[in-house]
Amino acid sequence: MPSRLRPRGARPAAVAPALAAALLTAPALLTAPATAAGPDWTARPAAGGADGPGAAGRPYFYLEGGPGSALRDRLSIVNRGDRPRTVRLRPTGPSTGPDAPSAARGSGAWIALAAERVTVPARTRADVPFTLTVPPDAPPGDHPGALVVTGGGREVRVRVHLRVSGPVLAALSVEDVKVVKADRGATIHYALVNRGNAVLTPRLAVRADGLFGEVLRRDARPLHVELAPGRRVRLTERWPGAPALDSVDVTLTATAAGGAHAAASAGYTPVPRGALAGAAALALGLAGAGGARLWRRRRGRRGARDGEAAAAPTREAGEAREAREAGEAREAREAGEAREAREAREAREPAGTGSGART
Repeated sequence: MPSRLRPRGARPAAVAPALAAALLTAPALLTAPATAAGPDWTARPAAGGADGPGAAGRPYFYLEGGPGSALRDRLSIVNRGDRPRTVRLRPTGPSTGPDAPSAARGSGAWIALAAERVTVPARTRADVPFTLTVPPDAPPGDHPGALVVTGGGREVRVRVHLRVSGPVLAALSVEDVKVVKADRGATIHYALVNRGNAVLTPRLAVRADGLFGEVLRRDARPLHVELAPGRRVRLTERWPGAPALDSVDVTLTATAAGGAHAAASAGYTPVPRGALAGAAALALGLAGAGGARLWRRRRGRRGARDGEAAAAPTREAGEAREAREAGEAREAREAGEAREAREAREAREPAGTGSGART
């Protein structure tokens, strides 16, 4: 039983032949019905693309070509249910607003589907062709897009990754960094912008330095965000335990494959600067007073040691003088004792016994 297609409006000439064969050549009987836990229909890239057989299980479409080229592929829709399933298809990009730059709109605007509404019979697979026409002025690099399939209350996005041949530049910027006080900490707000022409999966490192040194360091880690060329995304980082009394400089560093590197900083002062200056002055004053007391104490000890060292020669001179005076006194005393002994001896000798005496 063939599936029914409802074609879209105007079609490029390349899509017209595919429209006639969209489902007439694709239906295949499925013997395994949908399980109670799994979905009754799926959408994914067809095995091998539109030009021939190939390996099944492609997670997304990958197309590559130069400006002006027309690239073709097929989207496979499988209905595992017991009833026919009608789904709607539409192409889209990372940003499809009218004010979005062409780089941010991606390749979704360049896709023409063979049909935008498809009814797939029970236990049948339908392959829907599409053509992606690269504009002649398309810049080189990556242009992501997607095919969106909706039906039965579900929506499935199948990514389309287009690379236009030419030089590839990986570049990004970190912007609008702001730190806001929050409960039990702070929140860091920032934006990442892809300034190159390649899809980026950035990594982020965070560092914060306060008045007395480093207060936060987070090594680079993946953000699990895919940045298409020209895309801007706003993100936040939670900072539990952020200092409540300090003046902090927060620096965010973003990197990505291909040599992309960018950094930006912002200040954070959770209390008014006047109060912080007063607290800092008080802390410095206390530290200065303690230092002065320590200096005076050390200086007093050093002065005592110097005084003792200076008094040592005087003390030694005094001791030498005292020893000299004691020696002189001892000599005088000994001389006096000798004189007294001589005088006493002379007094005991008899008088007038000399040679000149008469009988």
